[in-house]
Amino acid sequence: MTDNSVKHTLYVTIFGTHTRAGKTFDIALIIAIMSSLVVLVLDSIPSISAQWSRELKYLEYMFTGLFTIEYMLRLYCSPKPMAYAKSFYGVVDLLAILPTYLVLFFPSASFMGVIRALRVMRIFRILKLVRYLQESNILLRSLLMARRKIFIFFTTVAILVTIFGSLIFVIEGPENGFTSIPMSIYWAIVTITTVGYGDLVPQTGLGKAIASLTMLMGYSILAVPTGIFTAELHQEMQSHKSLVKCPNCSQSGHDSDAMHCKHCGGELADPDQRVVTNEE
Repeated sequence: MTDNSVKHTLYVTIFGTHTRAGKTFDIALIIAIMSSLVVLVLDSIPSISAQWSRELKYLEYMFTGLFTIEYMLRLYCSPKPMAYAKSFYGVVDLLAILPTYLVLFFPSASFMGVIRALRVMRIFRILKLVRYLQESNILLRSLLMARRKIFIFFTTVAILVTIFGSLIFVIEGPENGFTSIPMSIYWAIVTITTVGYGDLVPQTGLGKAIASLTMLMGYSILAVPTGIFTAELHQEMQSHKSLVKCPNCSQSGHDSDAMHCKHCGGELADPDQRVVTNEE
């Protein structure tokens, strides 16, 4: 077997989604990710960590080794290794294994805070599950398509909370807990998002009027990002469906896993022959 054929077989198995080997690989990797997260959670419980510290450490080393091999194989069989390494999934795969190796460089007890932070960073492995969630790529592309509109929305909200925070700082003052403009902006954010912790409460009549206006403004703008994302998601789903066309009647709008045309009943292309990958 030539080197190219080995790379192709590995590529279809690791990056593909519609072959038996690819599905088996994905299921095994999902189980490994979930198991490693369970180990992370158990390790954070003092009573369990004290009794099973060595076993949990060995399990973590085992999972790190498995994910390291997976990462190296992805680099090996990918047509564009650097493109994969710089992609979202490539960075996530690297973050999934990096903390365990970094901990080895901080053996001193004085760095316990750093070690704890690095160990918790293993929670980034949960992002590895994104590629295996159905239609997750559609959600990611929808977010990317809506990023400018969402940025404009958040910029507008940032301006509003700055204005309301500055007003409440001038009206209420330090004697009522609004000791600075940043603290007042924090109150405006909590209020405009309708969270309302209650740690800062206006005492004057004018301050309460500003607070009421801020809360009403919050209810008015909360639905904006939802509408933006919903519109982009609908457009992306329609675009995704249009990729699958019937060879008989040339009609589109079929699901990616459809076997027959919903218009003429003709047989569509075998899903295993369609080019569908998790990431490049």
